[in-house]
Amino acid sequence: MVEMVRRHLGLGLVAMLLSCAAFGTSGPFAKALMTAGWTPGAVVLTRITGAAVLLLPFTLWAMRGRWRQVAHEMPRVALYGTLAVAAAQLGYFQAVARMPVGVALLIEYLGIVLVVLWVWALTRVAPHRLTGVGIVLAVAGLALVLDVTGQSTPSLVGVLWGLLAATGLAGHYVLAGRPTRVPATAFAGLGLAVGAVSLALLGLLGVLPMHRGAGPVLVAGSEIPAWLAIAELVVVAAALAYVLGVLGARHLGSTLSSFVGLTEVLFAVLFAWLVLSELPGLVQVVGGVVLLSGVVAVRLGERDEARRDARAVEADFDVPTPVA
Repeated sequence: MVEMVRRHLGLGLVAMLLSCAAFGTSGPFAKALMTAGWTPGAVVLTRITGAAVLLLPFTLWAMRGRWRQVAHEMPRVALYGTLAVAAAQLGYFQAVARMPVGVALLIEYLGIVLVVLWVWALTRVAPHRLTGVGIVLAVAGLALVLDVTGQSTPSLVGVLWGLLAATGLAGHYVLAGRPTRVPATAFAGLGLAVGAVSLALLGLLGVLPMHRGAGPVLVAGSEIPAWLAIAELVVVAAALAYVLGVLGARHLGSTLSSFVGLTEVLFAVLFAWLVLSELPGLVQVVGGVVLLSGVVAVRLGERDEARRDARAVEADFDVPTPVA
């Protein structure tokens, strides 16, 4: 039995790390396309549409015989696709077009802190002390990442797009973390489809520019066809990343998988260096370490709160029976 648990944990860890590495390639390859004349909207729409098509057979298979059961949960799926898929990815790619990939992703990861602040505002219950420390560290790290007093301050517009991505990431944690009858693979596939439709409508209405570049793409100092970069974004950075992420989360659980998920920042910085020869400054690296430390502290605080609540529930049900 112990060997089986270890094998599952090992499988989950490998799947989650591969998922993070796959997601980490999205920013560098998207930025390479945007440098070649593609608009962020066109890159995002192409990526999530392609991923939705690739996952369509798996989505339909997972939903067979369940459409009537989960019909009432479709509004939640639609909100997930609009917020956690379309808004998150559009915000991230728009930010990547205006600042280093690593900096944009660090801003997006503030979404974890936004979830805590949102729950705090709704419940009026102060978070765990460790969570509070994590929030302070995350804000301090963000100030360093943005280098507000230095010479490499990112574009304000890029920061705002990054905050939109953070809001979308917060939506992912809130919406995807709730119990649902929709299978995980179908939830991701349907969310991608909704996100693609949302962005396509914005493009048709002229709200979101949709322009494709005509030439090749420069990757790691060499020119490659644009379709090859698109294929990487669709197959590796979207479809494969989502499937591996679902597999990893199922074996590791939400808490451990969220910690492992932080490695996406490291992978994104590595791929940005390999693909674009792009590295953040020293102050931003220090800020990134502080920010991620804050996110880890927030997660640890949430874990302790969950354990405390679980013990409280057990205590409520473990009431001694009075002796007559």
